[in-house]
Amino acid sequence: MVIVDDHAIFRSGLKADLDESIQVVGEAATVEQAIAVIAQARPEVVLLDVHLPGGLGGGGREVIAGSAALLGTTKFLALSVSDAAEDVVSVIRAGARGYVTKTISGAEITDAVFRVAGGDAVFSPRLAGFVLDAFGTAPADIADDELDRLSARELEVMRLIARGYSYKEVAKDLFISIKTVETHVSAVLRKLQLSSRHELTKWAAERRLL
Repeated sequence: MVIVDDHAIFRSGLKADLDESIQVVGEAATVEQAIAVIAQARPEVVLLDVHLPGGLGGGGREVIAGSAALLGTTKFLALSVSDAAEDVVSVIRAGARGYVTKTISGAEITDAVFRVAGGDAVFSPRLAGFVLDAFGTAPADIADDELDRLSARELEVMRLIARGYSYKEVAKDLFISIKTVETHVSAVLRKLQLSSRHELTKWAAERRLL
């Protein structure tokens, strides 16, 4: 993993908070440094601050654009103090697979890194709505047969998962076990013929279900 943030103290603290199984292979403090380090290290995940010095003022968005050739194998997770809708939507449009705020704990950011690496879309819960509003502004016809495949409980689980909630958070919200959540998610993906949480979020947003 590569950590991109213009504050050295924050980078050091973040590395200390991450699970020891996550290997940090590079760091950068500016747009130019980030693009160079990412190109050289080719990490699986980049933890990317949204606002960075350097470049043409595009910050994190510019780093992703400058690393476009690697988007198939390198996944970007935005990590910022900002929870402004324009920041969230901008970096997601550029190609980031998730956006979490810096109020997140070490355990939570570790979980987010692993989930993004596995192909999921990860958002702090209240931020998911910004993305859904931005990418689901045009009403789409909802195929009744698609929704009919899901039970009422599966629909509840699907909505929370698509909003970026973790399995643990879904279990707590719906008063069910994590194992039950996993079972429901597997059933939802199978019934909708989807392969990841990222696809599920897109599917739900297109149908204005959240």
